[in-house]
Amino acid sequence: MRSKIVAGNWKMNKNYKETKVLVKEIKKSIKRLPLDNTRVIIAPTFVNLSIATKRAEKSAIEVVAQNMHQATNGAYTGEVSAEMLKSIGVNTVILGHSERRTLFGETDKILTEKVNAALENELEIIFCFGELLEDRKSDKHFEVVKSQLENALFHLDALAWNHIVLAYEPVWAIGTGETATPEQAQEMHAFIRKLLQEKYTTVVADNTSILYGGSVKPTNAEEIFSKEDVDGGLIGGASLKVEDFTAIIKAI
Repeated sequence: MRSKIVAGNWKMNKNYKETKVLVKEIKKSIKRLPLDNTRVIIAPTFVNLSIATKRAEKSAIEVVAQNMHQATNGAYTGEVSAEMLKSIGVNTVILGHSERRTLFGETDKILTEKVNAALENELEIIFCFGELLEDRKSDKHFEVVKSQLENALFHLDALAWNHIVLAYEPVWAIGTGETATPEQAQEMHAFIRKLLQEKYTTVVADNTSILYGGSVKPTNAEEIFSKEDVDGGLIGGASLKVEDFTAIIKAI
């Protein structure tokens, strides 16, 4: 059975002290929730991963990284490797977020290298992908999503998918207040699951969690999460407020 997941991407927010406080608040807030098959994930900044991991001990909170470099080590100023993440107890990494693609020029080729490096180091991957507004308006959204998945992930064998979570994020709905309708989210998620079934097997398709990322809030989370192929959310701004993040977790 695939997991339900609520993952908070904190982006470049929360300093050291604020991180300690927010982790403590989330830990307390979810302590008595019946999470069952639900994973609660947070992704602080690199400099706060270590303290967040320590503060999240003895709780259901999983601490993951927002990014990593594909090289093992070397002259890559400002970068962090998979081995470094594992050395502080971080076992999952977000790759391919639209902001990494658009602001930092990460291509499908670069992401393929990062995917390979993460898997070689036994890291789980939350892989992000999704279309721009112009793609949606020109009815190319399915084509774009298929291309992103094929280029970066479809070289992998079926076993690798035990370590991959997908996160569909329509770029036009990130940080804009716009949200794909629950029907639009379900339509795309069903399309993605069908791609996995056609490329691999029904087992791979049925066992892969597919998250929706795009302005999920307490007011719309329950309706979005109610769709058959939506297995949770990659949450941005709402994950920075304990009340909102907890409400979203409860909605799943």
